[in-house]
Amino acid sequence: MADGGGVNVSSSIDRRANEQLGEHHLRVIDAIAQSVGFMGPVFSSALLIPLVVGAGASSKGAGIATPLAIILAGIGIGAIGWIIAAYSKRIHAAGALYDYVTDGLGKRIGFVAGWLYYGCTMILASAIVVVVGGITSDFLRSTYGVGIPYWLLDLIYAILLFSFLYFGVRISTRVQLTLVFSSVLFVVGFLISVIIRGGHGGNTIRPFNPTASADGWSGIFFGIIYAILLFVGFESAANLGEETAHPKKSVPLAIIGSVVVVGVIFVVGAYAQDIGFGLNVAKWAANPAPLFTLGASGNFGNSIIFDLLNIVVILDIMAVGLGAAVATTRGLFAMARDRRIPSTFAKVNRRWGTPVNAIIFQVLVGVAFVVLVRLDKGVFPLHGSPQYFPLFAWMAGLGGLGLVVVYATIAIGAIPGLWNYARRFSLVVAVLVGFVVSAGGIFGSIYKVSAPDNQWIWYLIGWVACGSALTIWNLAHENHSLTVRSETNVEFAVPEMVEQLREGDIG
Repeated sequence: MADGGGVNVSSSIDRRANEQLGEHHLRVIDAIAQSVGFMGPVFSSALLIPLVVGAGASSKGAGIATPLAIILAGIGIGAIGWIIAAYSKRIHAAGALYDYVTDGLGKRIGFVAGWLYYGCTMILASAIVVVVGGITSDFLRSTYGVGIPYWLLDLIYAILLFSFLYFGVRISTRVQLTLVFSSVLFVVGFLISVIIRGGHGGNTIRPFNPTASADGWSGIFFGIIYAILLFVGFESAANLGEETAHPKKSVPLAIIGSVVVVGVIFVVGAYAQDIGFGLNVAKWAANPAPLFTLGASGNFGNSIIFDLLNIVVILDIMAVGLGAAVATTRGLFAMARDRRIPSTFAKVNRRWGTPVNAIIFQVLVGVAFVVLVRLDKGVFPLHGSPQYFPLFAWMAGLGGLGLVVVYATIAIGAIPGLWNYARRFSLVVAVLVGFVVSAGGIFGSIYKVSAPDNQWIWYLIGWVACGSALTIWNLAHENHSLTVRSETNVEFAVPEMVEQLREGDIG
């Protein structure tokens, strides 16, 4: 049916009515799997903790005080987690953090925050596509003498990633749960054995003393940016708000529970590595995979433990990439449904109920980075690292910094957004703690940082500028849309449903 002005109202309603995710009955275990899977406790303990120490291109970090930097990051993330959990009790939308910032600071800032947040989760998901094949290739070559190019394994993982994302979110969450559970128990048991044996030199409280960092508080704050990266993804259960049966209970439990449990794992992992290397920062930071080194024969493991550590880390890496991709695709879907980005990303597969175009786009971006690394021989100077590692580390830092900026924005927006919905004293404390730690992480990532990490801030500024320009365009387009609606005197059903989702009236 078309009105006198030629607007096809019926087709518009049908098109928007089809922009609905398929699952609506995920359980708390699925929400937990999404948050913990994205965080990747085993992967992060194995490969990201060295970045907190100072393994990045700038060689700056928390050093011996890495466990302290992780604790401080955990406190700040816990405060942000409290805020996000409070939001998730009343706003159940696939956009999650984009919707939360919109609720507190308005739709213009909300879109820019969503643009930044999901752009960075896409970078992190793509970084996993780059690194997973490299880790697997190195393991197969060193252990079994099988030489498979890392880029070929990356492409195989990309195909698996598409399959898990496309055929239903329940498949994604259950795969994450299986991969994470099968790896965490073994690795935590090994780390505790290193602590019981006293590492090299015995147990000590020095790792929890800020003076132990060679760069003082500056080094600790720089380490926090990577330490916060360890926790990145804790909030991603909120992206399943529309697909969870009881989001008011399941999502907050998954968010807070993941921060506490996985945070303890990170501290145990950092301390075990610290004493495992005898508090020798140079050796620890220079080792791209310290967990593997500690598990090798001659240290605290043997050939069997070494092989198992490699296998479980690879499994956990896959879970991280899957979790990041789930969050990204839901964010793209939500912003497209709100017509903040092209509506094609809101297209949902009728049978599986998954955002098919958003999934395809995420996978193609990951593949593009693999091609870039291969053609440009790593993009950045290798300095003895494998070809895939420098760009992965740089992307991880870029994505982490962007998410920290969004965390700080959420903290600011929580005052107007949650003032009438949460205990005000607790809210103020959470906002202050979350913002201070986030600001410390931001400061540490831009103050006296050497190349190529000093490029992070400029890339983010450019990305935010693009989002701001798109916001201006959206505003003009939205005004036109409102004029058309007034002429046809028709209100679409699905946008109304989205507003109800944001207010917690549905689900």
